[in-house]
Amino acid sequence: MTRPAKRTTSADVAREAGVSRATVSYVLNNRPGQSIPEATRRRILEVAERLEYRPHGTARSLAAGRSDIVLLSVPDLPIGASISRFTEELAAALAENGLALVTHLASARGRPLPDVCATVGATAVTGFTPFPAETVRALQRAGAEVILPLTAPDETEPMLPVGRLQADHLISRGHRRLGYALPAHPRFTAMTGERLHGVERSCATAGLPAPVTATVGLDPESAASAVDLWTAAQVTGVCAFNDETAVAVLAGARARGLTVPTDLAVIGVDDIPVAPVVTPPLTTVRFDLHAVARRRAELIVAGLTGSPAPPAPTAAAGTELVTRSST
Repeated sequence: MTRPAKRTTSADVAREAGVSRATVSYVLNNRPGQSIPEATRRRILEVAERLEYRPHGTARSLAAGRSDIVLLSVPDLPIGASISRFTEELAAALAENGLALVTHLASARGRPLPDVCATVGATAVTGFTPFPAETVRALQRAGAEVILPLTAPDETEPMLPVGRLQADHLISRGHRRLGYALPAHPRFTAMTGERLHGVERSCATAGLPAPVTATVGLDPESAASAVDLWTAAQVTGVCAFNDETAVAVLAGARARGLTVPTDLAVIGVDDIPVAPVVTPPLTTVRFDLHAVARRRAELIVAGLTGSPAPPAPTAAAGTELVTRSST
């Protein structure tokens, strides 16, 4: 049996470079106030690269007083294109600040989030929605210094502007009876309520009746039944919870012989990769996930360093209406 290669240590680097371990530590950790000759510094860095030296996370955490681990809690939701893209963007933004992202999938039914936080030594924990107060306390006991997002009094329904953007677009196109396509997945309930509330607000502002809601699963029968309900209620425009649900509505309309957008206009949310290529191409609301992830990373770094937090964006910041043929 081949024995695994021994991990390279700072002692190996020091021995190869002909210097003390303290000098290696000063150079590799870029500690200020040390008068180390430039030639020595270059030699240490070259040896560390040649030996493929990687700092030990635990030792570095002890030296710095905190780890470089940020724990992302992914809720028990279907992991689609938007969640994947946000995770990638957040990891990249954190890496620029010397932080590493670790994900915890609630759907895996594994160890509780605070236990994982303590195990990996996460210095910050972030998620897609605010954590319950009990969870926040448990994460703090587990060592997390920064926990985001926090719910501000004026940010209790962050998804409300999305629904308003959808409804305002349809109303501007002359639609006076709107429908709302609810997702069948129960884990979307909180987010659905916020977006639906935005559609209701826009209808009320325009003096229109409340939207006619129907649950739409990702199957033709469910979608066709919803279309029947909207047709009976004289609905001409439908706001869907997300693009997957909107695509199902398109299928339901085809099954009932309706033409989109002539008979029924449809708008989704997320601008998933297939949105431009479905028939007809889907009008949707796009999130600037790059900007959203960078702001989250900036908030985490500000919390860890004590630096000022970036200014809060406006309610509709980071969202963009993408108009295509379905409306």
